[in-house]
Amino acid sequence: MKKDVKRRVLRRLKIIEGQVRALQRMVEEETYCVDVITQASAARQALSSVEDAMLENHLSTHVVEQVRNGDHKQVSKEILSIYKVAKRK
Repeated sequence: MKKDVKRRVLRRLKIIEGQVRALQRMVEEETYCVDVITQASAARQALSSVEDAMLENHLSTHVVEQVRNGDHKQVSKEILSIYKVAKRK
């Protein structure tokens, strides 16, 4: 994994952890439903940014290396797997 990607992803995950804790508090305190939904949406978007960063890292490291090594069958499998995951979003 690229060091800068790892640093960004870990930072983002810590922020998400805080968002989830805030969501728990909001539910415990019976915060207005729309506010909870808004916070949950922000956490979901943050998780999506983690997925995007990991996808970028995977394509630019592992898949590129497989292409260089001539492992085209594995490259096809990787890209198809990524496509299936992205389609579920």
